[in-house]
Parts: sequence; C-alpha cells; structure tokens
Amino acid sequence: MDIIKRNFFRLLRSGALNEFEQLEPMSPFKWNKLFNMVKIQQLNELVLKGIKNHTFDEQANIPQRLIDDLQYADEEKPVRKAVPRLSNRLLRRRLHKIQTQERHQIDASMTTVELLNIIVSNVNAILNYGISLQGIAALGSFLRTRGDKVDFVKLDNWLQQLHLSRMAQLEGSVLIEVFEFEQDEIPFVKRIEPAAYRLTLRTLEHTEHDYAQEWNFRQSKSGFVQNNSAMLRRNIRRSVRYINYATLETSSNFFGNFLRSLSEIEE
Repeated sequence: MDIIKRNFFRLLRSGALNEFEQLEPMSPFKWNKLFNMVKIQQLNELVLKGIKNHTFDEQANIPQRLIDDLQYADEEKPVRKAVPRLSNRLLRRRLHKIQTQERHQIDASMTTVELLNIIVSNVNAILNYGISLQGIAALGSFLRTRGDKVDFVKLDNWLQQLHLSRMAQLEGSVLIEVFEFEQDEIPFVKRIEPAAYRLTLRTLEHTEHDYAQEWNFRQSKSGFVQNNSAMLRRNIRRSVRYINYATLETSSNFFGNFLRSLSEIEE
C-alpha cells in the first residue's frame, strides 16, 4: 500500500473509530490526490473528523486550502444515501417481515435489526457502486459502540434467510483488512474473505467518471434509443465480481437496474 492510501485509511479510521495513528508527511500533490479520493468516495465528514483528531500531529502537513475545500464540498454536495433495501422480490419480503415482526417478539432485539439494516444497506451500495467505505465505517462504528447488545445468533439466522451470509462476511472482512478489527469482534465472519482487501483498493482506484452519467439507455433528440456501453460493461463486471457472495440479490439487482433504465426512456 502506498503512502497516500496509508494516510487515507489512517484519517478514515480516526474519523470513524477515533483511533489515532501518526500521519506520514506528504507533498501537496499527494495530499491533493488523497482529498480527491475522499470526495469521490463521499467520505468528507469522516475525514474532516479525522483531520480534527490530528490537530496536534506534527507530521500532518496537510495544506489548509485542501481542508477548506473539503469543508465547502461537505456543505454543498449531496451524499448518496444508504438504503436497507433488496432487489429480489422474495428476499425483500423476508427482510420486511424481519423488520416489522421483530418488535413483537418476546426476546425482541431491535439493535440486531439496526445492524441487519446497515449490512443490507452496504449490500445495496456494493452492488451498485463497489465497496462502500462510508457504509463499512458505519458498520464498524456500530459494532464498536453497540455490538455488545446484538443477538448474533438471530443475525446469523436472518442472514441465512436472506442469502446474505457471505456478503456480510465480506463486509466484516473489509473491517479486518482495512480498519484493523480483530476477527473475534465480528461474530458473523467465520473466515476472512481473501478478496476483501483487493476489492477495497479497487474502489479507491475508481475515478469520478465511474459515477457520472449513470444511465444504461436513453432516448436521443432524434428519437433513437442510445445505450451507455461503458456503464453497461461496468455493471456486468461488478455483478460478476460479487455474484458468488450473494447470487440471488446480485442477479436481481443487475436485471432490476437494467429494466429500470429501459422504463425511464421517454415515450
């Protein structure tokens, strides 16, 4: 891992988990690259918290203009919302049943439902954009602050019902590989997924172009239907990449996005 990514993850861990690891000095050019990654991944708020935690870090030679620009971007740019929703109709009904019926159980654990919602939100984000560092950070923060109140037996059962056990394990593996969690802090991780670290770094290598013009089909002014072949290829590659982690949801998500794009074409 290069120095830019090392400092990136140190600031992210600091902002999300209040952990402190001294930063390494970098040139303005490298700090600019780091801040571009922060903005593309929509991690402005967390990294700004991390920077505040490093106020007295003598190694933190971050240009003030970059901090000011990040604060401005945090105020101006809308954040992509994480949604606890599934594309597969059957799994979506099962999720809704869990969410609505748990509160009526004798041994109800709404904290466990909250954790399930975070995991599902991350699934939604991962299948549409790649590993969501914002969502993984939220998962880590929840486990550190409220994990002792979670019924992990229930959670395991729900994840099996939703066919999301391995996807949840991937999320937990990212916490271990990137956020330096111990495996025993995450009971739903039975084994560390080997690709977790590689998939995370791949997310960071995305450019802003990957999130621009997110359409598969549209109608031109002349009336012809155009397809965004680059976007379609990215969606196919992403689906192939994650299909072994959540086969039903990945395939449903891909075809759902495909059909939604078709339905948005103006008649």
